[in-house]
Amino acid sequence: MLAQYYTVIAFDLSDTTYTEKPHTGYDKRTMAADIRALMAALGHDRAAVIGHDRGARVALRLAKDYPDFVERLAVLDNIPTRVLFETIEGPIGRGQWWFLLNAVPNLPEALIAGREEIWLRHFFTQWSHDPQLMTPDDIAEYVRAYQQPGAVMGACNDYRAGAEDVAQDTEDQDIKLGCPVLALWGADFQWVGNAYDVGAISADIAPDLRTVAIPDCWHLPQEERPDEVNTHLLSFLSEA
Repeated sequence: MLAQYYTVIAFDLSDTTYTEKPHTGYDKRTMAADIRALMAALGHDRAAVIGHDRGARVALRLAKDYPDFVERLAVLDNIPTRVLFETIEGPIGRGQWWFLLNAVPNLPEALIAGREEIWLRHFFTQWSHDPQLMTPDDIAEYVRAYQQPGAVMGACNDYRAGAEDVAQDTEDQDIKLGCPVLALWGADFQWVGNAYDVGAISADIAPDLRTVAIPDCWHLPQEERPDEVNTHLLSFLSEA
């Protein structure tokens, strides 16, 4: 729907899917710089930026490091890395175990290789309000992406960059975003909407803020409620 009204450029970040999988450069500052360089090569000096989860972490760093580039920012179902690591203890730490497991050197790759469908199906069923949200064809496409050489390593390296990401976020935590921001999340996801005050956390980062909590929705609002998400995004993007 967005492509009917805007030029849409969807990035494969350097951690999963079909891009090259380097061994380094997974901190969000490096990933944001890659996006800025690519956008410059495509002839774009300013853009509205939309990111979900891991992509939202890159988008937030992009907005902080390149404020003149990011015209508007929309973050979907995400808690900033610094905030997450400040609170990842007790029940939240046990519930968000993948942040810790994925950061262990080499072990996740050994456990996931050849079992990509089991791994991915767990998250799609456990993170969706409707466990049957993803069709077999949907899951098969994700499995093909994760089976690409280096894909699991790249996905884990994204998490292994957590310490660098926290250091970057801490360094400029007092700098507020100057662009309009939309924070949208699934109201009923156990490890975001139910675990954090997403609106208050977002307000601490972005004074010019709109918030949308979508009921009966978990971690994948763009998959679970695409029409509703697109309506909110179009309204946000079209503001004067």
